[in-house]
Amino acid sequence: MLAWLGLCIVLYYLWRALRLANPWPRVFLGGIAWIAGVEVTLSGAQSQGRGGLRGVFLLANHVSWIDIPAIAGATGSAFVAHDGLAAIGPLRWLCDMNDTVFVARHDRASVGRQVEQVREAIRDTGALTIFPEGTTSDGTDLLPFKSSLLSALDPIPVGIAVQPIWLDYGKETADIAWIGEEPGLDNFLRILARARPVMLTLHFLPPLTGEALTNRKTLAAAARDAIVQAMGR
Repeated sequence: MLAWLGLCIVLYYLWRALRLANPWPRVFLGGIAWIAGVEVTLSGAQSQGRGGLRGVFLLANHVSWIDIPAIAGATGSAFVAHDGLAAIGPLRWLCDMNDTVFVARHDRASVGRQVEQVREAIRDTGALTIFPEGTTSDGTDLLPFKSSLLSALDPIPVGIAVQPIWLDYGKETADIAWIGEEPGLDNFLRILARARPVMLTLHFLPPLTGEALTNRKTLAAAARDAIVQAMGR
């Protein structure tokens, strides 16, 4: 993974110097998923936006660190993350390469800046993923969706679709989930030590429409309901 990171960083800055569309964040993250043994299957189709305009907000359940490289590799999506990650220098540097939007949940004065970052990320990548649970769950059910994480999407930019996505690890969900007091490094090494691949299906559910798009609270409720129904709960 470190060798792959080094190669992709070199190519990223080369493409940036040449002012070319930069595929390397997506290629890097997709490669990390592959190295980790993740086999991704797609169900349904990613929306391309409304009214012929390009762009989609993906609202996903969150089970493992694997979610991020798998989604990025499949869609090219950027991500919304808690601003606490921005304090970690090397991680902030890597996140910035993929147009990560850092959200300060309790700083209302920063909402305007976050909205502009959201629009920029959509322009650059065409997709932006948010994990409204705010943390990982055991994958068998959903935690409440925190509408505060969707504040930068309220109001939704014209022409941008909002689409729920269910990350389904099948029968091995409990073995994959990163929950409880398990340290992140332990979970990372445990996943890499598996002798069999991680089977993950990304279910792209129908984009939200109508009253679901009214505000961030209706977005959160409608997206959660759609994923719960897809899970058969």
